Amino acid sequence: MTRHLLPLALAAAIAFPAMAGAADSPTPARIVVSGEGEATTPPDLALLSLSVMREAKTARAALDANNDAMAAVIAAMKAAGIKDRDLQTAGIQINPRYNYTNKPDGSQEAELVAYQVTNTLAVRVRDIDKTGEILDKAVSLGVNQGGGISFTNDNPAATIDAARKKAVANAIAKAKTLAEAAGVSIGRVLEISDQNIAPPPMAINAKAFDAAAGAAVPTQAGENAYNVQVTVTFELK
Repeated sequence: MTRHLLPLALAAAIAFPAMAGAADSPTPARIVVSGEGEATTPPDLALLSLSVMREAKTARAALDANNDAMAAVIAAMKAAGIKDRDLQTAGIQINPRYNYTNKPDGSQEAELVAYQVTNTLAVRVRDIDKTGEILDKAVSLGVNQGGGISFTNDNPAATIDAARKKAVANAIAKAKTLAEAAGVSIGRVLEISDQNIAPPPMAINAKAFDAAAGAAVPTQAGENAYNVQVTVTFELK
């Protein structure tokens, strides 16, 4: 047994000083900088929120009227080229409406006068040039609430990559400036991380639609800006 353990003991004695020497080596000087980059692109997707509200004496009558109006709106969306995957019911609400009268004793008496049914449809318009036309058609068919419009991008990966490259270039420029001022130079990259800051969809707020207006809805898509922040650690030489 001793003959076998001795070589192992000698090997351990040689390895441990080497490991200790590696642990004692000084950490190379380094610098940590941040960089920012931005890239813009025109939106290619319009997000619409369209609501139909109908009121009647009974909940059943209000729901039936709402169903007829929303069915016509959905049919018009499909006729305009909107695919099933881009149409989604966002919510249905049925609410009673009361009139309140003051009584002589200071209390109030509630009288049920009608039921209101609201059906909201979320629509993705991939041909954003048709956004105004689609809104106009929807209003003509009974959309009388909502009007939320926002413009975004279906796949902004290429734009984010462009912003990321700008952010890294910005970080390198910062590091070189700081190192030069300190009389040193930057070496290899030791660590890098990034954070994407996606823009919120460009929203356009609208009041309740006026179906009698009869005018096409003008829209402007503008452009979306995507920002990336990076943190880079460089070795100093």
